Amino acid sequence: MLSNLKRRVVEFLKAEDGPTAVEYAVMLALIIVVCIAAISALGSNASNTFSYVGNKVNTTSS
Repeated sequence: MLSNLKRRVVEFLKAEDGPTAVEYAVMLALIIVVCIAAISALGSNASNTFSYVGNKVNTTSS
């Protein structure tokens, strides 16, 4: 039983599917982080722009 487990662990470590899946997972995580940062920056810029325009409209209409 122990030799069977050892053999399976060695086969798993030699297989190239595991590292490839890990590399894809890391790339996906980095892409998600960049997308979240970009959306966050765009949201802040849009909010600031709407606030600026809203303040200008309020001061000219009063």
